Amino acid sequence: VQLQASGGGLVQAGGSLSLSCAASRSIGLVNNMGWYRQAPGKERESVARVGTSGTPIYADSVKGRFTISRGNDKNPLYLRMNNLKPEDTAVYYCHVQSLGRGDLWGQGAQVTVSS
Repeated sequence: VQLQASGGGLVQAGGSLSLSCAASRSIGLVNNMGWYRQAPGKERESVARVGTSGTPIYADSVKGRFTISRGNDKNPLYLRMNNLKPEDTAVYYCHVQSLGRGDLWGQGAQVTVSS
């Protein structure tokens, strides 16, 4: 199973983008899912995660601006990003912990926020 993040792009500070994560095949039962990002020269960091309880966990830097949501089997994950800041510039990756297929990582989507 392959995941593909889409919806990235170039936006001015204060703007919004929505990311989607699509799966090439059924991902089956899922434990945790989340969005991660990696900026140039920095380590990959967690942006937002959601488990089976449905309670989202956000990085402090994005709280109040980003919203993670679960979708369906073929489009399992979304991320709505509002009030974007230049420091949000990074490649964003979706991650799915599938009970049947293990850890799945998507191809990244570039998000660039200009000041």
